[in-house]
Amino acid sequence: MPSAPVLPVHPIGRDPRVRPAGPSDVEVIVRLIRELADYEKALPEVAADESHLAAALFPTGGAPAAYAHVAEVDGDVVGMAVWFLSFSTWTGTHGIWLEDLYVTPEHRGSGLGLALLQTLAGICAERGYHRLEWWVLDWNTPSIAFYEALGAVAQDEWTRFRLDGPALTILSGTRVAPDATK
Repeated sequence: MPSAPVLPVHPIGRDPRVRPAGPSDVEVIVRLIRELADYEKALPEVAADESHLAAALFPTGGAPAAYAHVAEVDGDVVGMAVWFLSFSTWTGTHGIWLEDLYVTPEHRGSGLGLALLQTLAGICAERGYHRLEWWVLDWNTPSIAFYEALGAVAQDEWTRFRLDGPALTILSGTRVAPDATK
């Protein structure tokens, strides 16, 4: 069993902690998502607002589409992890797909990113999930180094595909004709 990673931690504040997000955190989560998108040079792509996140994280009926944990320092939310369940047909089990992990620049290196990931890894262990997965931009070398220090392995053999906009609309309107030879 591999040992826990030893990473430099520079504590900030008097009371750092990670907790599940609540409805009152939606506004700050949206702000952090926008900060992350700005860092990733993709701010114009963010269309989600508080109503979208509230409906996804805290629906009035049915199961959430996504979940979130926040990192606090002295009662202020300074980081977040937004995630959802995945499923592997190969393992036959769920996993966690980490959609967004973000800690504000002034709190990076304080151990909050590690604490958020440890929280999600703990959920995986408790529930018998076999994977915790996420994307990272190839130019984000500080994050890549952090993830590699944790023991995460890049899945370079896979190529990501996406359908959106007109291509998705066109595909949604296609119908496959029944096989006439049967």
